[in-house]
Formats: sequence, structure tokens, C-alpha cells
Amino acid sequence: MDQLKSMQVFLAVADSKSFTQAAEQLDLPRPTVTNAVQSIEQQLGVRLLQRTTRKVSLTVEGQLYVERCRALLNELEDINALFLTDGRKPSGTIRVDLPERIARLSVIPALPDFFARYPDIKVRVGANDRMVDLVGEGIDCAVRAGVLRDSTLVAKPLGAMEQVNVASPAYLAAHGVPQTLEDLREHWAVNYFSSQTGRDLPWEYVVDGEARTLGMRSRVSVGSSEAYLGACLAGLGLAQIPQPGIEQLLADGQLVEVMPGLRAPPLPVSIIYSHNRHLSARVRVFVDWLAEVLRLA
Repeated sequence: MDQLKSMQVFLAVADSKSFTQAAEQLDLPRPTVTNAVQSIEQQLGVRLLQRTTRKVSLTVEGQLYVERCRALLNELEDINALFLTDGRKPSGTIRVDLPERIARLSVIPALPDFFARYPDIKVRVGANDRMVDLVGEGIDCAVRAGVLRDSTLVAKPLGAMEQVNVASPAYLAAHGVPQTLEDLREHWAVNYFSSQTGRDLPWEYVVDGEARTLGMRSRVSVGSSEAYLGACLAGLGLAQIPQPGIEQLLADGQLVEVMPGLRAPPLPVSIIYSHNRHLSARVRVFVDWLAEVLRLA
């Protein structure tokens, strides 16, 4: 197996953290995958992967090799694309990570349009609300809501989502409708905990253009947007939820907006990718397409 093919095999193992899964993805015998990785390690004289019976993980040298391999293969793909004269479009696999609700409501329903434009591209969608390590987990790009603090990432702003304070009719029937900040002391909230710190995020509101926070009592905390919405619909407390995607729930009365004059600040949304990651042609077209689909007013 030539060195470039061996690099592709190694990246598949590193991304999937499994020799077996890499073999299945590449449609290769498992011994071929194992031999390709061993050949690279022997050539370099270093161990790139730590292998146990349960998992495969990168060594420090392996992490460096992954980053350089990916950049090299992406660069090679772009060079080849410069000389394609037969009308071929970008091809290969894109790994994208999306918030759950954005994936379900916006991106996945629109994917047929993307595949119609780029039939030779495959997309691996991770849908969760945790902050992922783009480089370490082999992710090409991600969509994130909120203020970004990682200076190593490039962010392409898409706009901001208005947030509303909501509750289920059952909750309001049992606890009353809050009208003021003082009223909130007698209410329950569905809390959302940070994937980075594990701490519950406070209730937010804006007064005279200034964002402020308030601690709320809660009987349940969740770590995903879908669980957050579900807990609110179940009557477990008040919640602050981006308005896009819940319009029908508000229209048919499954959710009721409360305290409209004390909303949380709008939630910024961005497409992010690593500052050190060279964008291949397939990633560039996908990022541009995502911006079309998710562009906010």
C-alpha cells in the first residue's frame, strides 16, 4: 500500500477510534488496516496509537501526525481539483457537528438539496450540544450557538436567534403566571448545564440594554436542547428557548410565552472550524451551503 493510502487508512482509524470500524468504512480487510498503521509506525519509529482491548487512542505523536496528514491530504485534493477539466465536483467525506435541534429541524431536512448539488460528497453528522474538540475528534466544521471563547477557532457568524421565556399550560395552571423578576423566586426552572463546566446556567434577562442573570431553583437539569424542550413541555418548569423551531408549539398552545418584556439576549450562531485546518474544496462548499441554510436575520 502506498504512503498516501496508508495515511488515509490511519486517519480513518484515528477518527473512528477503531480498526474494525475503519475497515468497514473503507471496505478493506481488517488485517490490511492493521498492517497499514503498523507500516507507518515502523517507518517513523514512533508509536502513533495506544491500543487496548476496549479502545484506540492517539499518542502525542499520533495527534501531531493526524493534523499534518489531514492538512497534506486536503492540500493534495485541492491541487488535483485545479486540473479537473471533466466537470467533476468535490468529493469525499465531511464530518460536521451540529446542535441537536438545528440538525433535526434545519440541516438534515435540507441535505437532499446539498446532495443534489454535490452527489459525490458524503456527510457524517454528529448531533449534540457539547463543545467538541474539532482537531482532536477529526471534525471539519461545526455549528455552535452562544458566545465563542476559543481563539483557535475561526467563526463565520450567521446572525442571532431571539429567545423566549416559555412554560407549558400545565405548569402555569399549577404555579401561576410570572409577571416580574420578583415572581420568579416562587417558580421552578428547567436548568441547562454547561458541557464544559458541568454547572447550571443562570436565568438571563435584559434591563436597559444590559444583560443580567438570576439564579433559579430547579428540580431537573439537562445537557441537550431536545431534553430541555422536552422537560419544559412536561411541565417541569420555565425555560428560555430560541424562538426558531417552536413557533408551532406556541401557536397551538403547547407552550405559552411569559414575561415577554424580560427576554434573554439573542443567541449568536456561528459556523466554526479550526484556525489551523486547511479547508478542502468539499468543506468549503459545505460551509457555504450551511451558511445559506442557517442564515439568520
